[in-house]
Amino acid sequence: MTDNYMKLVENNLAKLYQDLPDTLEANMGATREGDRFFFKAFGETCEIGPGQILLGGEAVAPILGILVSLYALNAAPDACILEPFKAFKEIPDSMPYTGAFVTHTEQVLVPHVEKIKAAMPAIVETLDGEISPKGAGGDFAMLVRPLPKVALCYIFYEADEDFPASATCLYSNNAGLFLPVDGLADVGEYTSKAIIGLAGSAT
Repeated sequence: MTDNYMKLVENNLAKLYQDLPDTLEANMGATREGDRFFFKAFGETCEIGPGQILLGGEAVAPILGILVSLYALNAAPDACILEPFKAFKEIPDSMPYTGAFVTHTEQVLVPHVEKIKAAMPAIVETLDGEISPKGAGGDFAMLVRPLPKVALCYIFYEADEDFPASATCLYSNNAGLFLPVDGLADVGEYTSKAIIGLAGSAT
């Protein structure tokens, strides 16, 4: 299966470089050096080049490679519009992915809510975000940018005597311009994994 995923990455890169847009650098929110493009993805320096994607200086994991290559293929000149944030289920054609999104992006965070709260400064610094974005609500919240033009707003409630802890993930208003809906679902999942990892390493 990994080989199949890597073939998808290779195919996406071949398609991208077959007719490389002159505006790709600006459209991705990247910097360009020759035929290579650099930007931050999931808290790491990402490098896209002919036939290869590096993340944090190493060959990218297959799923993340698919997401990054899809982001490049879908790059658009529009700026990221944050508000009003959208729930995943509000994104067109998201219904087939909603159950997995709730499980892998939101519920997976619940056991880590207290650690996430303690690690928020490190999380938002790594993921190019901010603490307590305007109007987010919850007991605490943060905005993160797993990709330059895709932002996620995470809203957390801590457990009390009446209710368990909870986590909600919302998308920047026009995130659907920059990735297909299945890619957006995976971005949520892998951003949550990154948040859990950062929360764990900060303790």
